[in-house]
Formats: sequence, structure tokens, C-alpha cells
Amino acid sequence: MSALLTVENLNVSYGAIKAVQNVNFTVHDNEIVSLIGANGAGKTTILRTISNLTKPTSGHINFQNQDILGMASAKIVSSGIAQVPEGRRVFAGMTVQENLQLGAFTRDKGTNLKSEYALIYDQFPILKERRNQDAATLSGGEQQMLAMGRALMAKPKLLLLDEPSMGLAPLFIEKIFDIIRTVNEQGVTVLVIEQNANQALKIADRGYVLESGQITMTGTGAELLASDDVRKAYLGG
Repeated sequence: MSALLTVENLNVSYGAIKAVQNVNFTVHDNEIVSLIGANGAGKTTILRTISNLTKPTSGHINFQNQDILGMASAKIVSSGIAQVPEGRRVFAGMTVQENLQLGAFTRDKGTNLKSEYALIYDQFPILKERRNQDAATLSGGEQQMLAMGRALMAKPKLLLLDEPSMGLAPLFIEKIFDIIRTVNEQGVTVLVIEQNANQALKIADRGYVLESGQITMTGTGAELLASDDVRKAYLGG
């Protein structure tokens, strides 16, 4: 299986605080990879660094055999990486469809978005019902679907998901992870970071455990779910 994304010896600091320390991991084509850890472990910092929203101290990030470290964020999106940020961050005062349109900002101007909207609405039927509604008036679960749909409008090869279950009711959490599986089955590679280790590892081909900015354990999703250490630290015993 070929490596789609490779992160090597990544270090990120905020002043004197070392948020990420010598992190190495790989995401292969068509995988779901979960990066789990407690709040403050450095998970979001890693995703933001991949998208060039945070500057690293040192390290290498290769995507499709191209060094993307320091590449402009818009160019990273154009190259095939789209991120769904923590907290959804939909654009208030804009409709659902206008939010989706913004997801395609790096696409060719001649792209027929009508067919693209149809694909997203097929994936997320509730968004079609709400397409003319202000995005800020959606429920948390609906906003998460919109944030995912917006990212998918960029036609990514790799989808980065930052805490997709945060603040959602249990029913919506199940639905969101089912959608992540479906998106992956449709050919999109997924890197998901989560505090909800149980859900994240259930869908993962492979996983990494991040503690205090360092990767301390790796394995298949099933192996990590069965680990006593993971169960004690993240799965309630």
C-alpha cells in the first residue's frame, strides 16, 4: 500500500512550550487513520501544521511524494487536502449552499457546481432540505455535516477531520462516523483526530496514540481497542 501522507520528525513549539515532539506517522492511500489522545495532546496542532495554518519548528510533511511544508494553504487544498476544523466553523449569515460553494473556491472557475451540489445533497439529504437556510441556525450535527460537505466540495484525496464528534448528541455521533466510513468507501483517504477513542478506533484501519505531543503507541484500530493501556486511558477502564 502506497503512502499518501508522511509526517517525519515533526516538531512544533509555542514559545517555550513543545506542543509536538518528533512525531512520525504515515497515512496510506484509501485508509482511515485515527490519531487519538487527550485534550491538549497536540492533535489539532498536527492537523493545522499539515494545512500550513501553524508553522513547525522542524520536520517534513510529504503528500503524494511532494514536500508541502510551508506551501500556501490554498495550494495545499488544491493539491488534494481538505480540513474539517474543530467546532465546524460554518459561515453565519450565509446559506447552506453558499457555505458549500466556498468549499470549491480552489476549483476551476468553469466547474459545474450544480452536479457537485447534487452529490453532496445525496450524501447529506438534510442539507438539501436546509439549503436556503442560514448555516448558523442548523443544529450542531447538521453543522458538522455541512462542514464535511464543504470540505468534500474541494474534491480532496485526503480529508482531515478535527474532533468531528465534539459537542454532538450520541445519535449524531453514530451518524457522523457512519458518514466517515461511507466517504472512505467512495475513495477518500481519511485522517481523523478524536478524544472519542472508541468511535475513532472502531472505524480505523490503523491508529496512533498521542500523549503530551509524542506518539506513544501505534497499531490497527482493533489492536488499540483491545489494548489494556488504551482502555484504561481512553475507554473508561
